[in-house]
Order: sequence, then C-alpha cells, then structure tokens
Amino acid sequence: MGDGSAEQRDDHSPPHTDRTGRESLTKNEDSGTESEHRNGEGSTDQKETNEQKLFKIASELLHTEKAYVARLNLLDQVFCLKLMEEANKGTFPVEVVKNIFSNISSIHTFHSQFLLPDLEKRMGEWASTPRIGDILQKLTPFLKMYAEYVKNFDKAMELLKQWTDRSPQFKAIIQEIQSQEACGFLTLQHHMLEPVQRVPRYEMLLKDYLKKLPEDDSDRRDAEKSLEIIATAATHSNSAIRKSENLKKLIEIYEMLGEEEDIVNPSNEFIKEGQILKLAARNTSAMERYLFLFNHMLLYCVPKFSLGGTKYTVRTRIGIDGMKVLETINEDYPHTFQVSGKERTLELQARYRSVCKCHITVVHTNELSKSIVHRHNEPVFFTRLQNAELGKRAPRWIRDNEVTMCMKCKEPFNALTRRRHHCRACGYVVCWKCSDNKVALEYDNNKTNKVCRDCFLILTGERVAEGKKKGILEIEAAQFSGSSIMCGFLQYCEKNKPWQKVWCVIPEKECLVLYLYGAPQDVKAQSSIPLLGYTVDDSARPTDGQATFRLSQSKSIHNFAAESEELKQRWLKVIRVAVTGEVPECPPTNGSNATLTDNNNTQEASTDSS
Repeated sequence: MGDGSAEQRDDHSPPHTDRTGRESLTKNEDSGTESEHRNGEGSTDQKETNEQKLFKIASELLHTEKAYVARLNLLDQVFCLKLMEEANKGTFPVEVVKNIFSNISSIHTFHSQFLLPDLEKRMGEWASTPRIGDILQKLTPFLKMYAEYVKNFDKAMELLKQWTDRSPQFKAIIQEIQSQEACGFLTLQHHMLEPVQRVPRYEMLLKDYLKKLPEDDSDRRDAEKSLEIIATAATHSNSAIRKSENLKKLIEIYEMLGEEEDIVNPSNEFIKEGQILKLAARNTSAMERYLFLFNHMLLYCVPKFSLGGTKYTVRTRIGIDGMKVLETINEDYPHTFQVSGKERTLELQARYRSVCKCHITVVHTNELSKSIVHRHNEPVFFTRLQNAELGKRAPRWIRDNEVTMCMKCKEPFNALTRRRHHCRACGYVVCWKCSDNKVALEYDNNKTNKVCRDCFLILTGERVAEGKKKGILEIEAAQFSGSSIMCGFLQYCEKNKPWQKVWCVIPEKECLVLYLYGAPQDVKAQSSIPLLGYTVDDSARPTDGQATFRLSQSKSIHNFAAESEELKQRWLKVIRVAVTGEVPECPPTNGSNATLTDNNNTQEASTDSS
C-alpha cells in the first residue's frame, strides 16, 4: 500500500491555490481520494503561508498609516492650531508659524480623508480584492507635497529653535503640548520628522510586498508602477532623510541632556557616543563619564539618574578646532588616551584596548574633524604650553603624586607648611608662595584664576626676571624622559639607607649618566650617577630581593630592584653598554612592560577637583 500511494502522489499534478486561498484539484482517474487530499493540504499550507505574508504587509501598511495620520493630526490640529491662535493675538508673527509647519495641513488632509479611508476599505474586502498597488498609485501625484515639506525642513528647525529661545509664550505652548500623554512625551521636532521619513517607509513596504507577490499576479503591474515613482521620490529625499536621522539622534541626545543644551541644529552632525572612565587630575581615581562626539565639538558629560531613565549633565564642551588626541601609557590604568582642547584637557580610559583605538580612530579620521592632531602609540610626556598659548588653552595638569617638590622654587612639599597647588595656566604643581597670583584666563571665559609667578608675569606682559644659574641637577625629569634611552620606576638603596621608589632616566643627550628623581615630573634630580667606569653586578645575594642589581665603583655602591626579572634585564642591557663608554641603544618595548616608558605625565586640567 505504501508503494502504491507513493506512485499515486507522483502521478498527480500539484493542486493550485489562488490569492484568496481557494483550492482546486486536478484529479487523475487512477488516483485515490485520500492521496488527493494529502497532496492538496500540503500545497495549500505553503501557499497560505505566502498569502499570510502578503496580508501582514498590507495590514502593517494600514497600521502604520493610522499611526502616521495621528501624528499629522497632532502637528496640524494641535501644535500648529494652538500656536496660530496665539500668533493671531499678536504675541509672535503669524508667518513664523506658517513657515515652521509649511504644507503640513495639505499632507494631513490627503492622508486622513483619502489614502487612509481607501486602505481601511480595501483591508475590509481583502478576501475578494487582495491588492494594494492600485491604492498606492493614488499617492504618487501627491509626492510633490513631500518635496516641499522636506525642502523647508531645515528652515523650520531653525525658526523653531529661534522662537523657542525668543518667545516665552511660544515655548510655553510647545512644552505644555509635549507634556501631554497624547504627544507621547516627545518633542515637537521629533514629530516633525515623521513626514520626512514616511515616503521611504512606503518604498520599503512595497519592496517587501513585491518579493512575496507571484509573478503572474494581477496586482504586480500596479505595485511595480507605484514602487518606481515612490522610489524616485525617496531617492531625491535621501539627503534630507540622512539629515532627518541625524536630527532625530540630536533630539534624543537633547532630551537625554535635560533639554538644556543647544545641539538641535541642522549643522550639528552626530558622530559617536559612549561610556568612558575619566582619570582624576589630582590622583589616580577613575570616574564614570559619557562622551558625545559631534562634527565640531565633544561633550564631556556626567551621568545622573532619574525616574525617566539615565540623563546626563554636560560638564564641558571641547571644540574640535585645534583638538589633540593622543594615546597615553599609564602605570595604574591601561588603555588610556588624552583629549586636549582649548577649553579642557582630559585623560580617559577605555575598558578595552580595541575600544581605546576605536575612540582615537573615529575622532581622527572623521572627515569633518580634519583640524584634530593625532599621535598614536607614542609615549607622551608633559610639555609646557608655549607662551602664546598660555591662558588661551587649557593646560594638562600634573598629578600631585608625580612631584615631590614645588616645580618653581624646588622646595620639598609637606602637609603643613608647603602644600600643593596647581597653576591654572601651565598645569605645574607649585607651593602657595609660588602661586600667590591671579589673572583672567581666556579659555575659562576670562574668569580670574590662580597662576604661578612666571605665568602671571607672562600673561600681564611683565618681563620675567632671569633666575640664578641652574645647578647640574636642576633639569626637569619630563625634559629628559621625553627623549630618553630608557626611563621608568626602580627601587633604590644607597649604602644602609632605606629603599625608596625613584624615577630613573638615562637621557639621549647624556647617555652615560643615570639621573634619579623622586617622581616623574620633578624639576630637580635627587642625584646622578655617571655610569662610565662602574661595575655591574646582578648576582643573587641572600639579603636581596628578586630582580636586584648593583652598580659599584670604589666605595660607592648603588642598589636597584626592578618590578620583574625581564624589566631588570632590559635595564642591564643599557647600563652594561654605558659603563664601557659606548652609546647604548634604546631597548624595544612590549605590551607586558609598557610601563617602562611610564607616563602618568600627561595630565589634564580638570574642574572635577580644585
């Protein structure tokens, strides 16, 4: 019986199911009734599935059209009507309202009185007339209305912003409507995007409809003709559509910022956003922050939480013009990079190295950000601003723990009589005696700020008095570290004195001398060791810890300890060449020992701390 049934099914022509789901069977005189029904049911299910897809597309068209008409009604009969009523009182010009809403009333009338009723009627008789191509053909003559609306859109946005700022009554009416549940608690700008985006939606639905429509279907010709005209209209609107998507994002950000920032502007292009960690200026703590990057500015924001979801407060705007983006190396935090603008300098940390590179690359390669200076994979050390930039550009702050002495008078800091202060012009850490001057700084909106003695004299146009001749050790560590054969932290012990952590530098200019500093930004070395003639000993001794080595000459013995054996060997490779009087080469670095060229030295001017 099984074989016979199979033969019977093979001899049958497949049943035909039309667009309405009606089935007709072509019977063979030798076929069995049971076989016919099994074949018919299987094929009908498949056709009905495709028919359901067509029905769903048509239903989605109707559903979205109803929602669209509701938005048009909100724009025409609520926003526009209320504003026009107030304008007729003379509060603000009637022409302003007309220019903002353009031909929205005509668009609303067509969709609410013609297209939507036709779609509702057609879906009610879908079983007998399953087609939408002829309905959408009625739309095509009216596409010129959309061209007019799209052409006016930028002007409308500018007027809306202008009069929201200028007229309290204008702003109050809009805010009152936006707060209503019927408005979905969305901005007027958000609703005004709907007509711009509607034509591409028709194109998308029609394309999907034609994919499911049989080639010989009676609706194909009308549907293809409709798609051709609508697709042409959508193509002409591509530029406006891109602008509308950008504007929609700007509106979302505007709402996230509590509607307090002036960013909804057609010339403002959104590029990237993301969570980031910001390293504090005075210490090594990290704080959650959020960045919004646009074509002409970077918004540095602090998250705040409310019942309506996460919002952000803008802490600083940094202009793209003249911005510098540099990858940095930080001993305590990996994947850091620095953003330095005229208004502010930030040291930021990404969660992953790939994210860090992405942030830098996006900012650097964006076509609208060609003014950005980018240095990648270089150790970055603190450099003082040029005199011409003092007060005009936010400095990079040196952290408190990177100096042990005042960077001006070189007196050691202590907690009682000589505490640390930052010069707001150059970013140096100085004592109170050396920072007892105040001057207005251009980058801080000409507010009066505390500055060091030298910056005060430069900014006020006074002549800087020449100091006494510097001693042999009075060379800034950063000056050496930026062009060194090798630099980094080591533990150091001389004779029977306690071990201490020191910043060691072998400069390129003095490649046979090892300078020892208390911290990476100290302006005076604690001591120096002329390496020529010294003996290097790295043999293990019972009293020594791991990764230790010694330099000895006559009765002078200097003990060092590195963080790892690998790091110790890299130091020894350089020192063993230097003690012979030859010029050592800079050893290559790798990912695991990037802290060798440690630069916590690229700090930021921050308002997060005093």
